[in-house]
Amino acid sequence: MAEQTRTGGASVPGGTDEGAPSQGGVARWLAIYTLGRLAIAAALIGLLWVLGLPGTPGFLFGVLLAMPVSYLVLGGVRQQLTSALVARNARKEQLRAELRGSAADDG
Repeated sequence: MAEQTRTGGASVPGGTDEGAPSQGGVARWLAIYTLGRLAIAAALIGLLWVLGLPGTPGFLFGVLLAMPVSYLVLGGVRQQLTSALVARNARKEQLRAELRGSAADDG
């Protein structure tokens, strides 16, 4: 019954069909992005240790190098995460407008 009430008055383009997938999408893309950053950092730290930069300096330099490498390598994942966050925000704004009793296209 809650699904019928929720899908009844969709006034935002994209409606309620995008609400549930975008919420699951945020968690999924955030997990992929986080694991990707951790994997890149671990690989660079390991590579630096193998190349002869041991201990704390190798760790710190690997973490420092992981930032720009992650930015370049994970660009597509970051875009998907941003899209999922925008869709979730639009859905939340639609629900807030419905709870206020005003139409989402009024203001």
